Amino acid sequence: MKNIDIKKITEDLIDTFLRAGEISLELREKGLKKIIKPDNTPVSNGDLEVNKIISERINYLTPHIPIISEETSDNKDNLNLKDFWLVDPIDGTYDYINNLEEFTINAGLIINNKPVAGLINAPAKKRMFYSYEKGSAFEISKGKTINLNIAVTKKSKDLKFISYSNKIKPEIQKIYDQLGVKENTRMKSSLKFCVVATGEYDGYVAEPRAYEWDIAAGHAILEHSGGTVTDFEGKKIFYGKKDLKNPSLILKNRNIL
Repeated sequence: MKNIDIKKITEDLIDTFLRAGEISLELREKGLKKIIKPDNTPVSNGDLEVNKIISERINYLTPHIPIISEETSDNKDNLNLKDFWLVDPIDGTYDYINNLEEFTINAGLIINNKPVAGLINAPAKKRMFYSYEKGSAFEISKGKTINLNIAVTKKSKDLKFISYSNKIKPEIQKIYDQLGVKENTRMKSSLKFCVVATGEYDGYVAEPRAYEWDIAAGHAILEHSGGTVTDFEGKKIFYGKKDLKNPSLILKNRNIL
């Protein structure tokens, strides 16, 4: 990969993500058209329109870098990619189609199989997150841009974690006990990475589930804010795996490292 200006590319995508978020809400207000995909998960015209908006802009900015998106078949069978984009146009489609707020719009840039930039917009929450290098993770909210690395966060002895389900599996409870987790809150979308990066929550633990496009953007944002993303054995997470499926995950913010 030739040298590319990751900072400029990321910042050039911010307005696109904000516009895509506005359009996602407008389409929802008009009434979404929904279908069930072969894997028995829902998709809407909003997912597809957001995917089009984001992909067109990414292709314009980085025409030499392929895109793997949840909502297209392009490049999913290419087993030799080291540099690529991972796009999840709507993460949390259930929330999106049911007028809930936690859905997100996501893109992560992978270089040499590692996440180097991430963008996540939670339009219903009016929160936009992005990052492009360690020490440069940001949130745009209420007209202000906050550097997550220097944002004041409250430390507590009683750790608050996020989970995908209210039913905590034994292997996850074991990790909770080891870390001293005292409180658990359910959250489905990639917003979980962002609220761990801000320090609102301390971490997240999940058994192997979901796909690389679900976590790439959040992975970049959390690591660039000073946090960590590993599997249950403490190993780093890499991208471009044969089946694009995620391993086990442990997220931690910088306060509990």
